[in-house]
Amino acid sequence: MTTQKSSRISGFYKHSTAERAALVAQWANLTPQEQAVLEGRAGLDSAQADHMIENVVGTFALPLGVATNFQVNGQDYLVPMVIEEPSVVAAASNAARMFRAGGGFTASSDESIMIGQIQIVDLANVDAAAEAILAHKDSLIADANTIDPVMIRVGGGARDIQVRPFPDTAVGPMLVMHLHYDCRDAMGANAINTTLEKLAPRIEQITGGRVNLRILSNLADQRKARAEGMVPAAELATETLSGADVVKAIVEAGVFAEVDPYRAATHNKGIMNGIDPVVIATGNDWRAIEAGAHTYAAREGRYTSLTHWWQDEDGSLRGRIELPMAVGIVGGATRVHPMAQVALKILGIQTARQLAEVIAAVGLAQNLGAIRALATEGIQRGHMSLHARQIALSAGATGDLVGRIVQTMIEEGNIRLERAKELVEEIQKSSS
Repeated sequence: MTTQKSSRISGFYKHSTAERAALVAQWANLTPQEQAVLEGRAGLDSAQADHMIENVVGTFALPLGVATNFQVNGQDYLVPMVIEEPSVVAAASNAARMFRAGGGFTASSDESIMIGQIQIVDLANVDAAAEAILAHKDSLIADANTIDPVMIRVGGGARDIQVRPFPDTAVGPMLVMHLHYDCRDAMGANAINTTLEKLAPRIEQITGGRVNLRILSNLADQRKARAEGMVPAAELATETLSGADVVKAIVEAGVFAEVDPYRAATHNKGIMNGIDPVVIATGNDWRAIEAGAHTYAAREGRYTSLTHWWQDEDGSLRGRIELPMAVGIVGGATRVHPMAQVALKILGIQTARQLAEVIAAVGLAQNLGAIRALATEGIQRGHMSLHARQIALSAGATGDLVGRIVQTMIEEGNIRLERAKELVEEIQKSSS
Protein backbone atom coordinates (compact mmCIF):
# COMPACT_ATOMS: atom_id res chain seq x y z
CA MET A 1 0.00 0.00 0.00
CA THR A 2 1.33 3.46 -0.82
CA THR A 3 1.13 6.48 1.43
CA GLN A 4 -0.72 8.42 -1.28
CA LYS A 5 -3.90 6.44 -0.68
CA SER A 6 -6.44 7.95 1.67
CA SER A 7 -8.83 5.93 3.81
CA ARG A 8 -10.95 9.07 4.20
CA ILE A 9 -13.79 7.96 1.93
CA SER A 10 -16.73 10.29 2.45
CA GLY A 11 -20.15 8.64 2.15
CA PHE A 12 -18.72 5.13 1.83
CA TYR A 13 -21.80 3.75 3.58
CA LYS A 14 -24.09 5.30 0.97
CA HIS A 15 -22.77 3.05 -1.80
CA SER A 16 -24.30 -0.31 -2.61
CA THR A 17 -22.58 -3.46 -1.41
CA ALA A 18 -21.21 -4.12 -4.89
CA GLU A 19 -19.93 -0.55 -5.22
CA ARG A 20 -18.21 -0.72 -1.83
CA ALA A 21 -16.60 -4.04 -2.76
CA ALA A 22 -15.37 -2.53 -6.02
CA LEU A 23 -13.86 0.47 -4.21
CA VAL A 24 -12.05 -1.80 -1.76
CA ALA A 25 -10.88 -4.08 -4.57
CA GLN A 26 -9.42 -1.06 -6.37
CA TRP A 27 -7.80 0.18 -3.12
CA ALA A 28 -6.11 -3.16 -2.45
CA ASN A 29 -5.44 -4.17 -6.08
CA LEU A 30 -7.44 -7.35 -5.58
CA THR A 31 -7.51 -9.94 -8.33
CA PRO A 32 -10.90 -10.98 -9.76
CA GLN A 33 -10.70 -14.18 -7.67
CA GLU A 34 -9.94 -12.17 -4.49
CA GLN A 35 -12.83 -9.82 -5.22
CA ALA A 36 -15.08 -12.87 -5.62
CA VAL A 37 -13.98 -14.01 -2.15
CA LEU A 38 -14.70 -10.54 -0.76
CA GLU A 39 -18.19 -10.50 -2.26
CA GLY A 40 -19.03 -14.00 -1.04
CA ARG A 41 -19.06 -15.55 -4.50
CA ALA A 42 -16.07 -17.71 -3.55
CA GLY A 43 -14.19 -18.48 -0.37
CA LEU A 44 -14.04 -21.17 2.27
CA ASP A 45 -15.80 -24.29 1.02
CA SER A 46 -16.71 -27.47 2.88
CA ALA A 47 -13.67 -29.34 1.57
CA GLN A 48 -11.31 -26.68 2.93
CA ALA A 49 -13.24 -26.44 6.18
CA ASP A 50 -12.99 -30.20 6.62
CA HIS A 51 -9.21 -29.83 6.88
CA MET A 52 -9.44 -27.06 9.49
CA ILE A 53 -11.56 -28.64 12.26
CA GLU A 54 -13.26 -31.93 13.09
CA ASN A 55 -16.73 -33.22 12.22
CA VAL A 56 -17.36 -30.55 9.61
CA VAL A 57 -20.91 -30.39 8.23
CA GLY A 58 -20.77 -26.95 6.59
CA THR A 59 -19.60 -23.38 6.98
CA PHE A 60 -21.01 -20.35 8.81
CA ALA A 61 -20.91 -16.85 7.35
CA LEU A 62 -20.71 -13.51 9.16
CA PRO A 63 -20.82 -10.00 7.68
CA LEU A 64 -17.50 -8.44 6.73
CA GLY A 65 -17.44 -4.66 6.80
CA VAL A 66 -14.65 -2.17 6.20
CA ALA A 67 -13.87 0.65 8.62
CA THR A 68 -12.68 3.81 6.88
CA ASN A 69 -10.68 6.88 7.94
CA PHE A 70 -7.90 5.07 9.83
CA GLN A 71 -4.46 6.66 9.80
CA VAL A 72 -1.82 4.95 11.95
CA ASN A 73 1.76 6.22 12.11
CA GLY A 74 1.07 8.29 9.01
CA GLN A 75 -0.18 5.30 7.01
CA ASP A 76 -3.78 5.06 5.81
CA TYR A 77 -5.71 1.82 6.23
CA LEU A 78 -9.05 0.36 5.28
CA VAL A 79 -9.77 -2.08 8.11
CA PRO A 80 -11.74 -5.31 7.50
CA MET A 81 -14.02 -6.21 10.42
CA VAL A 82 -16.06 -9.41 10.81
CA ILE A 83 -18.94 -8.93 13.23
CA GLU A 84 -22.69 -9.45 13.49
CA GLU A 85 -23.43 -6.50 15.80
CA PRO A 86 -24.77 -3.33 14.15
CA SER A 87 -23.16 0.09 14.74
CA VAL A 88 -19.65 -1.21 15.46
CA VAL A 89 -18.11 -0.59 12.03
CA ALA A 90 -19.83 2.79 11.74
CA ALA A 91 -18.68 3.84 15.21
CA ALA A 92 -15.08 2.82 14.52
CA SER A 93 -15.06 4.71 11.21
CA ASN A 94 -16.56 7.84 12.74
CA ALA A 95 -14.14 7.82 15.68
CA ALA A 96 -11.19 7.28 13.32
CA ARG A 97 -12.32 10.37 11.41
CA MET A 98 -12.24 12.36 14.66
CA PHE A 99 -8.75 11.10 15.52
CA ARG A 100 -7.69 11.88 11.97
CA ALA A 101 -8.52 15.54 12.61
CA GLY A 102 -5.95 15.42 15.40
CA GLY A 103 -3.22 13.83 13.28
CA GLY A 104 -4.30 10.20 13.38
CA PHE A 105 -3.01 7.48 15.68
CA THR A 106 0.51 6.98 16.93
CA ALA A 107 1.12 3.30 17.65
CA SER A 108 3.97 1.07 18.78
CA SER A 109 4.50 -2.53 19.76
CA ASP A 110 6.91 -4.82 21.56
CA GLU A 111 9.00 -7.51 19.90
CA SER A 112 6.95 -10.63 19.11
CA ILE A 113 7.93 -12.40 22.33
CA MET A 114 5.60 -15.12 23.56
CA ILE A 115 5.87 -16.95 26.88
CA GLY A 116 5.96 -20.72 27.11
CA GLN A 117 5.48 -22.34 30.54
CA ILE A 118 6.82 -25.59 31.96
CA GLN A 119 5.30 -26.74 35.25
CA ILE A 120 7.68 -28.77 37.48
CA VAL A 121 6.40 -30.68 40.52
CA ASP A 122 7.60 -33.40 42.93
CA LEU A 123 10.59 -31.27 43.90
CA ALA A 124 12.72 -31.86 46.97
CA ASN A 125 13.87 -28.23 47.01
CA VAL A 126 12.12 -25.69 44.78
CA ASP A 127 14.78 -22.99 45.25
CA ALA A 128 17.59 -25.35 44.37
CA ALA A 129 15.69 -26.45 41.27
CA ALA A 130 15.23 -22.82 40.23
CA GLU A 131 18.95 -22.13 40.65
CA ALA A 132 19.80 -25.23 38.63
CA ILE A 133 17.68 -24.09 35.70
CA LEU A 134 19.24 -20.64 35.73
CA ALA A 135 22.71 -22.20 35.87
CA HIS A 136 21.87 -24.04 32.64
CA LYS A 137 20.08 -21.10 30.99
CA ASP A 138 22.50 -20.62 28.11
CA SER A 139 22.59 -24.28 27.16
CA LEU A 140 18.80 -24.57 27.43
CA ILE A 141 18.35 -21.60 25.10
CA ALA A 142 20.85 -23.16 22.70
CA ASP A 143 18.93 -26.46 22.80
CA ALA A 144 15.63 -24.61 22.21
CA ASN A 145 17.09 -22.96 19.13
CA THR A 146 17.87 -26.29 17.46
CA ILE A 147 14.22 -27.36 17.37
CA ASP A 148 12.69 -25.04 14.74
CA PRO A 149 15.30 -24.11 12.12
CA VAL A 150 12.76 -22.17 10.06
CA MET A 151 12.04 -19.85 12.99
CA ILE A 152 15.77 -19.36 13.55
CA ARG A 153 16.30 -18.64 9.86
CA VAL A 154 13.78 -15.76 9.93
CA GLY A 155 15.41 -14.27 13.03
CA GLY A 156 13.21 -15.73 15.77
CA GLY A 157 13.78 -18.26 18.51
CA ALA A 158 14.40 -18.52 22.24
CA ARG A 159 15.54 -15.30 23.92
CA ASP A 160 15.42 -15.82 27.69
CA ILE A 161 14.51 -18.19 30.51
CA GLN A 162 12.96 -17.13 33.82
CA VAL A 163 11.83 -19.13 36.86
CA ARG A 164 8.88 -18.59 39.19
CA PRO A 165 8.95 -20.63 42.43
CA PHE A 166 5.69 -21.47 44.22
CA PRO A 167 6.96 -23.16 47.42
CA ASP A 168 3.57 -23.71 49.03
CA THR A 169 0.66 -24.86 46.84
CA ALA A 170 -2.17 -27.36 47.30
CA VAL A 171 -0.07 -29.96 45.43
CA GLY A 172 3.21 -29.16 47.16
CA PRO A 173 6.21 -27.13 45.98
CA MET A 174 5.98 -26.08 42.35
CA LEU A 175 8.39 -24.41 39.98
CA VAL A 176 7.31 -22.75 36.73
CA MET A 177 9.86 -22.06 34.04
CA HIS A 178 9.15 -19.36 31.47
CA LEU A 179 10.68 -19.57 28.02
CA HIS A 180 10.62 -16.24 26.18
CA TYR A 181 10.41 -16.98 22.48
CA ASP A 182 10.47 -14.55 19.55
CA CYS A 183 7.81 -15.72 17.08
CA ARG A 184 8.44 -13.01 14.47
CA ASP A 185 5.39 -12.81 12.16
CA ALA A 186 3.66 -15.92 13.54
CA MET A 187 1.32 -16.04 16.49
CA GLY A 188 3.70 -18.77 17.63
CA ALA A 189 1.65 -21.29 19.62
CA ASN A 190 2.81 -24.32 17.65
CA ALA A 191 6.48 -23.31 17.67
CA ILE A 192 6.49 -22.67 21.42
CA ASN A 193 4.55 -25.77 22.39
CA THR A 194 6.80 -27.99 20.27
CA THR A 195 9.89 -26.44 21.84
CA LEU A 196 8.55 -26.93 25.37
CA GLU A 197 7.80 -30.58 24.68
CA LYS A 198 11.36 -31.14 23.48
CA LEU A 199 12.88 -29.36 26.49
CA ALA A 200 10.79 -31.18 29.11
CA PRO A 201 13.04 -34.28 29.56
CA ARG A 202 16.12 -32.13 30.10
CA ILE A 203 14.26 -29.94 32.62
CA GLU A 204 13.40 -33.06 34.60
CA GLN A 205 17.05 -34.14 34.49
CA ILE A 206 18.28 -30.73 35.68
CA THR A 207 15.74 -30.28 38.50
CA GLY A 208 15.13 -33.85 39.63
CA GLY A 209 11.42 -33.08 39.47
CA ARG A 210 8.55 -34.12 37.20
CA VAL A 211 7.29 -31.98 34.35
CA ASN A 212 3.52 -31.80 34.15
CA LEU A 213 2.10 -29.10 31.85
CA ARG A 214 4.09 -27.49 29.05
CA ILE A 215 2.09 -24.89 27.19
CA LEU A 216 2.20 -21.28 26.00
CA SER A 217 0.59 -18.52 28.06
CA ASN A 218 -2.07 -16.29 26.53
CA LEU A 219 -1.03 -13.51 28.89
CA ALA A 220 1.38 -12.19 26.26
CA ASP A 221 2.60 -9.28 28.36
CA GLN A 222 5.96 -9.31 26.56
CA ARG A 223 4.12 -8.75 23.28
CA LYS A 224 1.99 -5.66 23.84
CA ALA A 225 0.67 -3.10 21.38
CA ARG A 226 -0.30 0.45 22.21
CA ALA A 227 -1.95 3.34 20.40
CA GLU A 228 -2.53 6.97 21.27
CA GLY A 229 -4.31 9.86 19.63
CA MET A 230 -5.78 13.33 20.03
CA VAL A 231 -9.22 14.63 19.06
CA PRO A 232 -9.80 18.40 18.87
CA ALA A 233 -12.70 19.38 21.10
CA ALA A 234 -14.65 20.87 18.19
CA GLU A 235 -14.81 17.44 16.50
CA LEU A 236 -16.74 16.04 19.47
CA ALA A 237 -19.50 18.65 19.64
CA THR A 238 -23.13 17.55 19.20
CA GLU A 239 -26.32 19.45 18.44
CA THR A 240 -26.85 20.07 22.14
CA LEU A 241 -23.36 19.90 23.70
CA SER A 242 -20.20 21.89 23.07
CA GLY A 243 -16.94 20.12 22.33
CA ALA A 244 -15.58 21.11 25.74
CA ASP A 245 -18.62 19.59 27.43
CA VAL A 246 -18.17 16.33 25.53
CA VAL A 247 -14.45 16.16 26.38
CA LYS A 248 -15.32 16.58 30.05
CA ALA A 249 -18.02 13.90 29.87
CA ILE A 250 -15.71 11.41 28.11
CA VAL A 251 -12.92 11.94 30.65
CA GLU A 252 -15.44 11.37 33.45
CA ALA A 253 -16.65 8.19 31.72
CA GLY A 254 -13.07 6.99 31.41
CA VAL A 255 -12.41 7.50 35.11
CA PHE A 256 -15.60 5.58 35.89
CA ALA A 257 -14.16 2.56 34.08
CA GLU A 258 -10.77 2.96 35.77
CA VAL A 259 -12.19 2.86 39.31
CA ASP A 260 -15.18 0.48 39.00
CA PRO A 261 -14.79 -3.10 37.71
CA TYR A 262 -18.52 -3.36 36.96
CA ARG A 263 -18.20 -0.49 34.51
CA ALA A 264 -14.75 -1.63 33.32
CA ALA A 265 -16.17 -4.97 32.18
CA THR A 266 -18.60 -3.26 29.79
CA HIS A 267 -16.09 -0.55 28.86
CA ASN A 268 -13.52 -3.18 27.84
CA LYS A 269 -16.18 -5.22 26.05
CA GLY A 270 -16.70 -2.16 23.88
CA ILE A 271 -12.99 -2.04 23.14
CA MET A 272 -13.05 -5.70 22.13
CA ASN A 273 -16.04 -4.92 19.87
CA GLY A 274 -13.44 -3.23 17.68
CA ILE A 275 -10.50 -5.54 18.24
CA ASP A 276 -12.15 -8.95 17.84
CA PRO A 277 -13.62 -8.27 14.36
CA VAL A 278 -10.18 -7.41 12.95
CA VAL A 279 -8.62 -10.42 14.66
CA ILE A 280 -11.32 -12.67 13.18
CA ALA A 281 -11.08 -11.11 9.73
CA THR A 282 -7.34 -11.80 9.59
CA GLY A 283 -7.69 -15.43 10.71
CA ASN A 284 -6.21 -14.90 14.17
CA ASP A 285 -7.30 -16.35 17.51
CA TRP A 286 -9.78 -13.89 19.03
CA ARG A 287 -10.23 -16.10 22.13
CA ALA A 288 -6.52 -15.81 22.92
CA ILE A 289 -6.66 -12.04 22.45
CA GLU A 290 -9.70 -11.78 24.74
CA ALA A 291 -8.04 -13.90 27.44
CA GLY A 292 -4.86 -11.85 27.34
CA ALA A 293 -6.67 -8.51 27.32
CA HIS A 294 -8.90 -9.20 30.30
CA THR A 295 -6.09 -10.77 32.34
CA TYR A 296 -3.92 -7.76 31.58
CA ALA A 297 -6.74 -5.47 32.73
CA ALA A 298 -6.52 -7.19 36.14
CA ARG A 299 -2.73 -7.33 36.34
CA GLU A 300 -2.56 -5.13 39.44
CA GLY A 301 -5.06 -7.24 41.37
CA ARG A 302 -8.11 -5.18 40.40
CA TYR A 303 -9.95 -5.26 37.09
CA THR A 304 -9.78 -1.87 35.37
CA SER A 305 -9.94 -0.09 32.02
CA LEU A 306 -7.63 -0.92 29.12
CA THR A 307 -7.76 2.73 28.01
CA HIS A 308 -7.01 6.07 29.61
CA TRP A 309 -8.64 9.36 28.59
CA TRP A 310 -7.61 12.87 29.58
CA GLN A 311 -7.88 16.53 28.53
CA ASP A 312 -4.66 18.21 27.42
CA GLU A 313 -3.56 21.79 27.99
CA ASP A 314 -5.23 22.89 24.74
CA GLY A 315 -8.59 21.46 25.78
CA SER A 316 -8.38 18.57 23.32
CA LEU A 317 -9.26 14.98 24.17
CA ARG A 318 -6.44 12.47 24.34
CA GLY A 319 -6.69 8.70 24.64
CA ARG A 320 -4.30 5.81 25.04
CA ILE A 321 -4.63 2.03 24.97
CA GLU A 322 -2.17 -0.77 25.78
CA LEU A 323 -2.81 -4.51 25.82
CA PRO A 324 -1.24 -7.84 24.84
CA MET A 325 -1.61 -8.45 21.10
CA ALA A 326 -0.38 -11.86 19.98
CA VAL A 327 -1.37 -11.89 16.32
CA GLY A 328 0.35 -13.32 13.28
CA ILE A 329 0.28 -13.01 9.52
CA VAL A 330 1.74 -16.45 8.75
CA GLY A 331 0.56 -19.92 9.71
CA GLY A 332 -2.78 -21.19 11.00
CA ALA A 333 -6.07 -19.95 9.58
CA THR A 334 -4.34 -16.75 8.50
CA ARG A 335 -2.89 -18.54 5.50
CA VAL A 336 -5.61 -21.17 5.06
CA HIS A 337 -8.82 -19.14 5.04
CA PRO A 338 -9.32 -17.31 1.70
CA MET A 339 -11.08 -14.36 3.35
CA ALA A 340 -8.25 -13.91 5.88
CA GLN A 341 -5.79 -13.63 3.00
CA VAL A 342 -7.98 -11.03 1.30
CA ALA A 343 -8.36 -9.10 4.56
CA LEU A 344 -4.59 -8.94 5.03
CA LYS A 345 -4.19 -7.71 1.46
CA ILE A 346 -6.79 -4.98 2.04
CA LEU A 347 -4.88 -3.89 5.15
CA GLY A 348 -1.58 -3.95 3.28
CA ILE A 349 0.09 -5.43 6.36
CA GLN A 350 3.75 -6.39 6.09
CA THR A 351 4.52 -7.60 9.64
CA ALA A 352 2.69 -9.01 12.64
CA ARG A 353 3.74 -5.99 14.69
CA GLN A 354 2.17 -3.65 12.14
CA LEU A 355 -1.07 -5.62 12.38
CA ALA A 356 -0.97 -5.46 16.19
CA GLU A 357 -0.56 -1.69 16.08
CA VAL A 358 -3.50 -1.21 13.71
CA ILE A 359 -5.67 -3.45 15.89
CA ALA A 360 -4.78 -1.42 18.98
CA ALA A 361 -5.79 1.77 17.15
CA VAL A 362 -9.12 0.20 16.21
CA GLY A 363 -9.72 -0.70 19.86
CA LEU A 364 -9.06 2.89 20.93
CA ALA A 365 -11.35 4.24 18.20
CA GLN A 366 -14.13 1.84 19.12
CA ASN A 367 -13.85 2.87 22.76
CA LEU A 368 -14.18 6.54 21.82
CA GLY A 369 -17.24 5.82 19.69
CA ALA A 370 -18.94 3.96 22.52
CA ILE A 371 -18.22 6.34 25.39
CA ARG A 372 -18.97 9.44 23.30
CA ALA A 373 -22.40 7.99 22.55
CA LEU A 374 -22.92 7.03 26.19
CA ALA A 375 -21.82 10.44 27.46
CA THR A 376 -23.99 12.40 25.00
CA GLU A 377 -27.09 10.97 23.36
CA GLY A 378 -27.00 7.57 25.07
CA ILE A 379 -25.93 4.33 23.45
CA GLN A 380 -29.35 3.28 22.21
CA ARG A 381 -30.15 6.04 19.74
CA GLY A 382 -27.49 5.23 17.17
CA HIS A 383 -27.35 1.54 18.01
CA MET A 384 -31.10 1.01 17.71
CA SER A 385 -31.28 2.93 14.45
CA LEU A 386 -28.90 0.40 12.92
CA HIS A 387 -30.52 -2.46 14.80
CA ALA A 388 -33.78 -1.51 13.08
CA ARG A 389 -32.50 -3.12 9.89
CA GLN A 390 -32.17 -6.47 11.62
CA ILE A 391 -35.66 -6.06 13.06
CA ALA A 392 -37.07 -5.31 9.60
CA LEU A 393 -35.36 -8.35 8.11
CA SER A 394 -36.62 -10.55 10.95
CA ALA A 395 -40.14 -9.33 10.19
CA GLY A 396 -39.85 -10.57 6.61
CA ALA A 397 -38.95 -7.33 4.82
CA THR A 398 -36.92 -7.63 1.62
CA GLY A 399 -35.41 -5.28 -0.95
CA ASP A 400 -36.58 -1.67 -0.85
CA LEU A 401 -39.15 -2.58 1.78
CA VAL A 402 -36.38 -2.81 4.41
CA GLY A 403 -35.47 0.86 4.10
CA ARG A 404 -39.09 2.02 4.21
CA ILE A 405 -39.84 0.06 7.37
CA VAL A 406 -36.63 1.17 9.06
CA GLN A 407 -37.38 4.82 8.33
CA THR A 408 -40.93 4.52 9.63
CA MET A 409 -39.86 2.83 12.87
CA ILE A 410 -37.15 5.45 13.48
CA GLU A 411 -39.56 8.33 12.86
CA GLU A 412 -42.07 6.75 15.23
CA GLY A 413 -39.40 5.94 17.82
CA ASN A 414 -40.89 2.45 17.89
CA ILE A 415 -38.22 -0.08 16.87
CA ARG A 416 -39.86 -3.38 17.76
CA LEU A 417 -40.39 -6.65 15.92
CA GLU A 418 -44.16 -6.46 16.40
CA ARG A 419 -44.29 -3.02 14.79
CA ALA A 420 -42.08 -4.15 11.91
CA LYS A 421 -44.41 -7.08 11.21
CA GLU A 422 -47.39 -4.73 11.21
CA LEU A 423 -45.65 -2.45 8.72
CA VAL A 424 -44.70 -5.35 6.44
CA GLU A 425 -48.32 -6.50 6.41
CA GLU A 426 -49.67 -2.99 5.82
CA ILE A 427 -47.30 -2.26 2.93
CA GLN A 428 -47.87 -5.65 1.31
CA LYS A 429 -51.65 -5.17 1.51
CA SER A 430 -51.49 -1.67 0.03
CA SER A 431 -49.22 -2.90 -2.77
CA SER A 432 -51.58 -5.74 -3.68
